[in-house]
Amino acid sequence: MGAAPEPTGAGSLQKDSKVAVAEGQAVRASRRQVTMKGLYFQQSSTNEEITFIFQERENLPVTEENYVKLQVKACALSHINTELLAEMKMEKDFFPVGREIAGTVLEVGSKVSFFQPDDEVVGILPLDSEDPGLCEAVRVHEHYLVHKPEKVTWTEAAGTIRDGVRAYTALHFLSHLSPGKSVLIMDGASAQGTIAIQLAQHRGAKVISTACSLEDKQYLERLRPSLARVIDVSTGKAHVAESCLEETGGLGVDIVLDAGVRLYSKDDEPAGKLPLLPHKHDILTLLGVGGHWVTTEENLQLDPPDSRCLFLKGATVAFLNDEIWNLSNVQQGKYLCILKDVMEKLSNGVFRPRVDEPIPLYEAKGSMEVVQKNQGRKKQVVQF
Repeated sequence: MGAAPEPTGAGSLQKDSKVAVAEGQAVRASRRQVTMKGLYFQQSSTNEEITFIFQERENLPVTEENYVKLQVKACALSHINTELLAEMKMEKDFFPVGREIAGTVLEVGSKVSFFQPDDEVVGILPLDSEDPGLCEAVRVHEHYLVHKPEKVTWTEAAGTIRDGVRAYTALHFLSHLSPGKSVLIMDGASAQGTIAIQLAQHRGAKVISTACSLEDKQYLERLRPSLARVIDVSTGKAHVAESCLEETGGLGVDIVLDAGVRLYSKDDEPAGKLPLLPHKHDILTLLGVGGHWVTTEENLQLDPPDSRCLFLKGATVAFLNDEIWNLSNVQQGKYLCILKDVMEKLSNGVFRPRVDEPIPLYEAKGSMEVVQKNQGRKKQVVQF
């Protein structure tokens, strides 16, 4: 009798399947062993200059129980507050760059309960993250992530998440925004200002904004729903306080969200202070009774007459530090609710971010240098 024929059918398929699985495991193992490039920054000895550099780093697996490993699809670029890092004693020789990320889950720790491999997620890396968001893969605690809605793009998700948290912090938690309130949002054509305007309008507020150029003015005038008033401060002719009082019938605005203020006369201001910023006395003048001034000026100085003015109006000043959710673990649940709501509003079209065309990773170094100097208008996002 002849030799038995080669096995076919189910046995052959099983053999092919085992080979495919073995090959897949080998590929994944090889991926885990390769190094990746990540973007870091280094400060000069005087802490005045920042240098951005790419460095090789290991593609490490997830070792912590509550951590998730992501394949980064997009990472937005934001200004780095080096003074805050120094105050928090978080200075390093090389500090990771890029924190607003969107990507796909690759691995999960043994105690991760909200995510599984292949989930699409978005979040903000904590200040003390060892991994840069500007890298192919990162590891992050699951409590800094939420699911990305299916119809939201990677670029939109990464480009909106931080500005959305900032707007919520300013308008909901610091100034108690409600329908019918009048809100002045300074520099509304910036990426941050745009999201703040859209959140305020969604809540039924009457929004006034300032424009720092003719292009910004035209952009703000095209927004729908329309703003109550756009104040063009680029010519130096418009007076912010007078315009706001005129728009509110002399009552003043209920909420002010500034983009910085001048503390002194223009001649006495330090170099680098934008001349188009309003003086602190302008804000005090246009603020209504019981109003809320939310400021980004971390070195704000109020003299006794300034405090007296606030006292007579029953008004308050709050400082907008959008890292506050990172610095306190007490309100982690509330923070996650904000992240989820930001993504929901982005998915529903409430948020329409002002995002520039995505850029490749190799251009991130030059783009971060521009962002760090506050020279960009649209949100810059690196797409992988």
